[in-house]
Amino acid sequence: MAEHDLQLVARSIRSFPDFPIPGVLFRDISPLLKDPDSFRACIRLLASHLRTTHGGKIDYIAGLDSRGFLFGPSLAQELGLGFVLIRKRGKLPGPTVSASYALEYGKAELEIQKDALEPGQKVVVVDDLLATGGTMCAACELLGQLRAEVLECVCLVELTSLKGREKLGAVPFFSLLQYE
Repeated sequence: MAEHDLQLVARSIRSFPDFPIPGVLFRDISPLLKDPDSFRACIRLLASHLRTTHGGKIDYIAGLDSRGFLFGPSLAQELGLGFVLIRKRGKLPGPTVSASYALEYGKAELEIQKDALEPGQKVVVVDDLLATGGTMCAACELLGQLRAEVLECVCLVELTSLKGREKLGAVPFFSLLQYE
């Protein structure tokens, strides 16, 4: 079942050369989102990995703005957990904490509401894709500010040549699909 699901997910990712700029091979998840069987397979695979790796030790799934919001709530529901938002700066009401991260031409900030988690709660961070690791690293920093424990970061797609996994340091990382 797992191998069949992984093949279904892999077939649902398409590539666009030279997008958004020449030399970039863009991995598009749109077909996966459009196909209910592929999407369910993706959630099943991620949930299976998390059950096997962490058992019942996860308190929340945290999703990164914006495509982590596509996978995170479904994954949280599959595991019987709540979902926490990590948003771009200025998008959350109430008191927040923030962390900045580098972009190719500048920097950006992520925020989480101060009361989103209690100290010691165990969290898994989810996003669609890991490239350079800046956003995921900033999310881990934010969760650390709240004194939550990041058990693992998970993604659908990892671009291995960009070495984003290395930026996460000791935080475990898992991806369903890896591309150079």
